[in-house]
Amino acid sequence: MKLTKLAASLAIAALAGFSTHTFAAVDADAAQALFKKNKCNTCHDVDKVKKGPSLKSIAAKYKGKADGQATIVKAITTGPKVKTPDGEEEHKILDSKDAGAQKNLADWVLAQ
Repeated sequence: MKLTKLAASLAIAALAGFSTHTFAAVDADAAQALFKKNKCNTCHDVDKVKKGPSLKSIAAKYKGKADGQATIVKAITTGPKVKTPDGEEEHKILDSKDAGAQKNLADWVLAQ
């Protein structure tokens, strides 16, 4: 009986350690600073549709999807063509090459 409890405790501890490394907390201040620095707020707002969709609608579209973070990172780093109310244009590219900062921004968007 003691061995079973020990094994269960070790398994829980291992899973807890794994999850903290896999899912780091979003640094909202850093994400918002990068968002503003890159003037993302010119086209996007948390709640309102501007020239681009609201962050809440982006989050609703990708939240819970395995490739949600990667899809957002790709959109902010590659400059894909996007449809805007006044026509089609290239999405602006984030000025940060820091993969951690890019993922943090994507995770912040997904948290909206």
